[in-house]
Amino acid sequence: MGCRRSSLIDDHRAQAKKTVPEGATLLFSKSFILALTALLPLINPIGSALVFLGLVRNEPAEVYRQLARKIAFSTFGFLIVIEFLGSLLLGFFGISLPIVQITGGIVIAATAWALLFEKDANAGNRAKHQEIEGSAPAEDEDLNDKIFYPFTFPITAGPGTLVVTITLGAHAAANSLIAKTEAYGGIALAAAVLSASVYLCYGYAPKLIKAVSPATVNGILRVIAFILMCIGVQIAWNGVSLLGMVLSVHH
Repeated sequence: MGCRRSSLIDDHRAQAKKTVPEGATLLFSKSFILALTALLPLINPIGSALVFLGLVRNEPAEVYRQLARKIAFSTFGFLIVIEFLGSLLLGFFGISLPIVQITGGIVIAATAWALLFEKDANAGNRAKHQEIEGSAPAEDEDLNDKIFYPFTFPITAGPGTLVVTITLGAHAAANSLIAKTEAYGGIALAAAVLSASVYLCYGYAPKLIKAVSPATVNGILRVIAFILMCIGVQIAWNGVSLLGMVLSVHH
């Protein structure tokens, strides 16, 4: 009898250990896919590489790779800081999570709408140029002094990326401690993957631009834009639902 009871307890513990990692892995994967899908069209490594190429101009290939490596690390650090400090900033300014979800969802959906219905495949690249107007380094300035500004912000990660990252971080912060850790880990992995793509696109920008046609890039971005719009609407709806629950409790 004692052996059977011990066996049942061991089986229960084994099942519990198996269930928790599966749920944690699912949340980690969902957070990773959500962050990657939401941030990829905004960072747009290939499109940003066009702008980067225009600013660096006729530098040797080694210079491109050195700059790309520094920009990739800078981009990763920037996204991680915004991810973890975003919630603190919201608390400091007294902004609630439902408001962030509604506003951030609208911004994501609006960004996706603009990407989805662009008439010109190069419109996004022109927007990048307008975003950094006046921030291009002079020819006599050291390019290494421009790693963060303007190469990281706003060329690679602009204001839209900033808003979306804060929204993703606030969305993840609404979970329990274990779930929050998994959600933050998924976002961090997405930031690492995007930073790696920035390194590849920037480091080999001269070759990449010759190999990939603008039409191919435009087609891929439009598919991602549709998914991004759905994500934005869902995040906004979550915020509306949460706000409705809060208001119902107060009344």
